[in-house]
Amino acid sequence: MTKQGLAIALTAVVVGLFVLGASPLFIVDVTQNAIVVQLGKPVRNITEPGLFAKVPFVQEVTYFDKRLLDYDSSAQDVITQDKKTLLLDNFAKWRIIDPLKVYQNFQSQRGALQRLHDIIYSELRVELGRHELLEIVSSSRADIMRVVSKRANEKASVYGIEILDVRIKRADLPEQNEKAVFARMQAERERQAKQYRAEGAEEAQKIRSEAEKDREIILAHAYKESEELRGSGDAKAFRIYADAYRQDQKFFEFTRSMEAYRATFKDNNKTMLILSPDSEFLRYLKQR
Repeated sequence: MTKQGLAIALTAVVVGLFVLGASPLFIVDVTQNAIVVQLGKPVRNITEPGLFAKVPFVQEVTYFDKRLLDYDSSAQDVITQDKKTLLLDNFAKWRIIDPLKVYQNFQSQRGALQRLHDIIYSELRVELGRHELLEIVSSSRADIMRVVSKRANEKASVYGIEILDVRIKRADLPEQNEKAVFARMQAERERQAKQYRAEGAEEAQKIRSEAEKDREIILAHAYKESEELRGSGDAKAFRIYADAYRQDQKFFEFTRSMEAYRATFKDNNKTMLILSPDSEFLRYLKQR
């Protein structure tokens, strides 16, 4: 066979291989890692992008994504510490850090994803089973997720997988339990409201009692002061009257009689007195 015939034959073989899908060349994208497998055993681990060759029909190539990947599970049941059933929907961020380990354990990226699902769900069940419903849906969710992420990553690293973060996307009660839980929550809120109202009424009564006591004390002190002032004033008046009486008894009697006349006859048109002509009250009116 001539050289020209040999070249044509080789070209025909290569074209035939391409037609049959048994190309000796393959491309690894920048977002991929590749494992070259020969008769079921990995023989090359390719982590850099480029054009590579393989033996047709003998060697096969399995690709693994090297990017940060999303894992989104379907909703599953989890039982809390207080025996409440939660319908949990979670997601995670993960990536393949050792494609050779992944291939040796699972043969494909799909197999690794299934194992990832088992690890995360197992850790969620264990950790959520240590907490009550109220803690999971409100106060402790972030701490719980940190623990789950750490433990899940420890288990997944054995298989060449890194789990960066696990989060609860949605946590619902099963439909058959939802009404009972809501009714119990409503009853608890009503009990708390009644307790707060009772405590408020008790505090208001204490405030009213204190105010009433303070009012009585203030009035008592005011009455005491007024009586003391009145007594002091009367004492001063009596002392002044006594001093005046001692100085000039007749003038004092005259002054007191004039004050009595003024008080008695302040309205001449409406005052009527019936007295005896020799009444002591009229003594100063009869004198000339």
